[in-house]
Amino acid sequence: MLAKRKMTLSELSERVDISIVNLSILKTGKARAVRLSTLDAICDVLDCQPGDILEFRKE
Repeated sequence: MLAKRKMTLSELSERVDISIVNLSILKTGKARAVRLSTLDAICDVLDCQPGDILEFRKE
């Protein structure tokens, strides 16, 4: 979604007020959980739905 919106991780970080490190962890799929408020903020900035940026991976 970042590429579709022509936005950098740094710009998303500023707009959502989340550190680049935390966004990077989410982006690489290494996060074990995400707060709904964080997901809401990211979706608001990227103008997308959670299903557009989340993927279920069975461990």
